[in-house]
Amino acid sequence: MKQIIAVLLFSFLAMPLMAQEELVDEIKGLYDEKKYDEIIDLHVPEANKYPAEAIYYIGMAYYMKADDNKCIKYMDMALDKDPNDPDAYYIKGMTYNYMGQFDNAINNFNKAIQLYNTSGDYYSGLGDSYFHLEKLDQALEAYQKASQQEDAPDRAFLMIPQVYNAKNEQDKALEAFYIARDKIAKGTDSYVNVLYNIGLLEMLGKQYENAQTAFSELIELDPNDYHTYAKLIQIHYAQKQYEQAEPYKMKLYAASSEGLLEGNMQDMFCFDQFKWNDKLIQVFERFAEPEGELYYKHLFYVVNQEGEIEYRIQTENSPVSVELGGPKYLLGMDKGQIHSTFNVGFDEDFNYDDLKNTVIMALEGKL
Repeated sequence: MKQIIAVLLFSFLAMPLMAQEELVDEIKGLYDEKKYDEIIDLHVPEANKYPAEAIYYIGMAYYMKADDNKCIKYMDMALDKDPNDPDAYYIKGMTYNYMGQFDNAINNFNKAIQLYNTSGDYYSGLGDSYFHLEKLDQALEAYQKASQQEDAPDRAFLMIPQVYNAKNEQDKALEAFYIARDKIAKGTDSYVNVLYNIGLLEMLGKQYENAQTAFSELIELDPNDYHTYAKLIQIHYAQKQYEQAEPYKMKLYAASSEGLLEGNMQDMFCFDQFKWNDKLIQVFERFAEPEGELYYKHLFYVVNQEGEIEYRIQTENSPVSVELGGPKYLLGMDKGQIHSTFNVGFDEDFNYDDLKNTVIMALEGKL
């Protein structure tokens, strides 16, 4: 008789447990199917009666809908029932990061790490908090720990070089980007990001062959990455390899005629950059050549150390000059509200070195 009573008692205790497991499975199933509104409509009214894991998925529904305050509310409710769930602390940390409350985020990431110290995501989220607070050493330490975990996220490898950049340690940044290239899956957005940054840093260091290797791989991955075509043009111009740049220019002109370019590239592209005194000279070429109208074709922008454009020198197509048998382009300058024209002209098939040297003479006031 006692044995029968014990079996019946166990059955009554097991039934609520089975019901809870079914409830969690149901809500998790809805979450996996991205039915966040359905989770909220069906389960929020009775949430305070649910087990911690079920409440966690309600909080995750709000997290995916970017309802930060509701997300935190239900993560707190889940933690009241199970204070040893590191994922709930992690989601709270991520939510506080989105809200800009980085100190609160750090507190929650640390609690998650205390409960489970081998999650790359936990350390990466902590690194984001410190990075936004400009605590670069702490951010670097967190990202490095994230990169050492078995489930290391791509973001950790992406952010380590960004921290070094912020610390003005470009050599270490470049080294870290190469490490990221070897760690991140080829062809992903993160991999493309890494390749582009390698190309930029190698260009800055005038390691043009390395830069060309990175940008060429990018073109192979995405033949329609038109910004990278412009970078390859700049690499060849920096080495006076003007003929090698022509196929990339033709690619951009074809994309322009088909309406494939966006943003500033709809109008023009940068094909050269060089230093003059303490200024950066950025050289652009416009696509448009309206027949019978005055237009500017090659634009030399004078950029100061604060990144501000001070003035511009350009080649100007003059229909009158062409009609009179003169050169296709005259050299002009726009400085403030004043427009000037120099008594210098260039034919359509001009030598770029001649144009560049003449512009430098104009910059130095020798024309």
